[in-house]
Amino acid sequence: MNISKIFQIFVPVDKKFFPLFEASAENLVQTAQKFRQLLLTTDSFDRMSVIRQVKELENRGDEFTHTIFNELSSTFITPFDREDIHALTSSLDDVVDYINGAAQRIEIFKPKEFSPEFIKMSDLLVEAATEIEIAVKELRNLKNPQKIIESCIKINSIENRADDVYHYKLKSLFETENDAIELIKRKEIIETLEKAIDKAEDVSDVLRTIIIKVA
Repeated sequence: MNISKIFQIFVPVDKKFFPLFEASAENLVQTAQKFRQLLLTTDSFDRMSVIRQVKELENRGDEFTHTIFNELSSTFITPFDREDIHALTSSLDDVVDYINGAAQRIEIFKPKEFSPEFIKMSDLLVEAATEIEIAVKELRNLKNPQKIIESCIKINSIENRADDVYHYKLKSLFETENDAIELIKRKEIIETLEKAIDKAEDVSDVLRTIIIKVA
């Protein structure tokens, strides 16, 4: 038995990280849901209000990230490897950042409309965020990681579906959009959405790494 295993048995693991991970994941779900609301909002004044709310959630996510990093620098015993705590925290933050990036692009570009593919991408983003929250809540029970594995598989499937929607929309834009400026606007927004879902898959990869190391 190696030293790290001995410490896991005889030294109480500091549990303060789990509520912070869960709060960060919950904030991610709220951000994804709020972004979907943004795409369904047609009134320009209401849309600006929702964009501000997305930004507020992004700021809140930054606070969770900073708190976790501060705890990491001052805590001797951690529930799993420090580099994995850092990677999980950063990847959760990245997803929220890209969602906010898409919202900010909507504010700047003011596209004329959102096609069904944009709505589908936002639906997939909410699905991925929900699976991340489920998996993160299971980190307290790493001896039985099956639910985490199931969520990771679902996230990977969601990312594949999002790629299909993204490539279909990109092809459609270049084939049917005659307004070059409008094409650029929509391309920028849907690319940022696609990156957000890619970052969700990065969270899944970190969770898999944690499971492998702890098992």
